[in-house]
Amino acid sequence: MLKRKIDKILVEWKNDNNRKPLIVKGARQVGKTMSIRHFAEQHYKHVVEINFVLDSQYCSIFENGFRVDEIIKNITLLAPDFKFVPGETLIFFDELQACPSCATSLKSFKMDGRFDVICSGSLMGVYYQEIESNSVGYKEDIVMHSLDFEEFLWACGYDDTLTEELFRHMIEMQPLSALMMQRLTELFRDYMVIGGMPEVVNTFVTQGHFGGLLRLQRQLLQDYEEDITKYAVGMEKGKVLAVYRHISTFLAQENKRFQVTKLAANARNRQYVGAVECLNNAGIVNVCYCLHELSLPLRGNYDPKLYKVYYGDTGMLIASLDDEAQEDLRANKNFATYKGAIYENMVADMLVKQGYDLYYYRNDKSSIEMDFFVRSANYLWPVEVKANNSTSPSLKKLTEGAKYADIQHGIKLCSANIGFNGRIYTFPYFLTFLLKRWLREQK
Repeated sequence: MLKRKIDKILVEWKNDNNRKPLIVKGARQVGKTMSIRHFAEQHYKHVVEINFVLDSQYCSIFENGFRVDEIIKNITLLAPDFKFVPGETLIFFDELQACPSCATSLKSFKMDGRFDVICSGSLMGVYYQEIESNSVGYKEDIVMHSLDFEEFLWACGYDDTLTEELFRHMIEMQPLSALMMQRLTELFRDYMVIGGMPEVVNTFVTQGHFGGLLRLQRQLLQDYEEDITKYAVGMEKGKVLAVYRHISTFLAQENKRFQVTKLAANARNRQYVGAVECLNNAGIVNVCYCLHELSLPLRGNYDPKLYKVYYGDTGMLIASLDDEAQEDLRANKNFATYKGAIYENMVADMLVKQGYDLYYYRNDKSSIEMDFFVRSANYLWPVEVKANNSTSPSLKKLTEGAKYADIQHGIKLCSANIGFNGRIYTFPYFLTFLLKRWLREQK
């Protein structure tokens, strides 16, 4: 059983006396079901688990309305062995997307208060907005991703001692030892190749090599396509598939911007907005929007028509590449190829897993472009992802002078050690998972 950060979140949820029914959202196969099931076994005497995909007959339990007693009566008609003991029972509704009516019942369960309820599912397509609009104010939503780099380190046998040591070095701006740099770089390269999907990580850790992992990753890519085919409807299905299948194509370009005009003849961005949002809401992709102005606040300060689309898990990006690229990456660890897309996708993934929205900037007139922007309490921070240790003219322009009042310092992520030149902080790629925590300490 892989240790996950959601383990702690679920315990905190149970310890909240005013807890609401919980919906755990996320892409398929990121570990939602296993984590919830493990938590349930540890903290409840009785667990009622219903999977609306595997046991579709349970979708009928809401036919008599949403009163808790009626729902329980209908469940026990189908499964008389289930036990419902107030205060000791967790009801786990899995694959929520296959039964949107279930979401409507959460208000009743909250008001009734006798039983804890957790829902989980891969929310995609037309059902997403329907589920989101139900039981507003009577449920809590959390998002679960594939393993982040810290969780990967846990899977490899490291504990919080290493995390705290790395963070101390960041706070004190103290370079890591040669041994730490070498070992963490090796681990990070492994993480980039395999990504954070639990089955892939567990297989890698168990067997100690990459054999068979590409087959698992490519199967996951196909599983996502099956989800799109199943849960997207009508013309939307074709558009969602078109976006999904062209992510790596656009990431291979120099500016990496997703251009729907190249997906089909006479295609327009407004026609594909729903398709991109569908994939983003389902956790399959991460969308990065272009900022209008380099100033705070970030939300509302971007162009919804200009964006990049990254895979929600970098292992999926690598699995989508052709066989020749696969061989180069796995044999030579040549991550600097593909026009830096792999490192960019990795950083995007790590930022999203810390709770950041993604923004970039490109202005041809001022010759300024920047990969990402994050913020601290008072400042805007440009984040540059470099395949080498050089600093771009753009990062220098943004951090020198007083033209950009909200920017005082910048961050460069590369293969180099920790450093600071008075304006720009340099961190090795693998420390990105601690960036939000580090920014909280910056004045």
